[in-house]
Amino acid sequence: MLLKKNVPLTYIFGKIAKDLIWVTLYAVGIVVLYENFHFTRISIPIAVPALLGTVISLLLAFRSNQAYDRWWEARILWGAIVNDSRSLTRQILYFIDDPYYSAEIQLFKERFVKRQIAWAYGLSQSLRNTSPMLGLDKFMKPDELEFISRYKNVPMSILELHARDIKMAVKEGWINTYQQVQIDTTLSNLCDRMGGSERIKNTVFPVTYSKYINMTIYLFIIMLPFGLIEFFGYIEVPVVIAIAAAFLLIEKMAIHLQDPFENKPTDTPTTTISKTIERDLSQMLNDAHYHEDKMAAEPVHNSKTYYIL
Repeated sequence: MLLKKNVPLTYIFGKIAKDLIWVTLYAVGIVVLYENFHFTRISIPIAVPALLGTVISLLLAFRSNQAYDRWWEARILWGAIVNDSRSLTRQILYFIDDPYYSAEIQLFKERFVKRQIAWAYGLSQSLRNTSPMLGLDKFMKPDELEFISRYKNVPMSILELHARDIKMAVKEGWINTYQQVQIDTTLSNLCDRMGGSERIKNTVFPVTYSKYINMTIYLFIIMLPFGLIEFFGYIEVPVVIAIAAAFLLIEKMAIHLQDPFENKPTDTPTTTISKTIERDLSQMLNDAHYHEDKMAAEPVHNSKTYYIL
């Protein structure tokens, strides 16, 4: 998707190019009939299309607000995913007591953190109807990849692997039950964010709702030249095109915003957010390893003081 960049005008007007061609031909046909063939009785009071335009404006405003609410909710969910991923990594790195800096525990932490990065990418890709397994081999072991490949919902299977590792950590005595509850709460939050994203993805606007608004817009465009022809003459053509383009673009904007996981320029930037999660979690993991390696390399000084009598 395009993030923090200007969307090209070719992309914007390309969405309504065919509609504008038909509107142009229609407006030109009306003005030719009026000016050249003197079909003067085709003129209607401007109040008629103006009243219809007001109704359409209210409908489009309502739809745009509803579409933006869906987009904004998706962005809030993914903002919470970033925070929960950082919290989960912090808990895994510092809840586990490892006074002897054993290789087994270090590998456990690294595997867990990298798996959380894979979860973010897997959820992003599944929401966009692409392969959720794509690129996960960089973060997960072959046995883990084989396990999640058996699931239709890959992000859910990764959370299950998280839960199994937490159960093992409690059994090994690496964390206590209170810490387990804290980590499980974070995992539950991640599951809630995933469910919220899937709800937005799978809940579509009713088709009849979109069709009715679209039909009303075209009815307005059909009536508009008849209301403007008496006042503008040939200038009616660009005026009709401009007004029609404004209404059609607002409708297209609402359609794009209502589906924030369709891999479009107006999408929630899940790939960019996943890269942010990868960057932050990798830095946390590297810093933790550096600190632990430094502590393991330092000699242990006895703090006791001995007196010679």
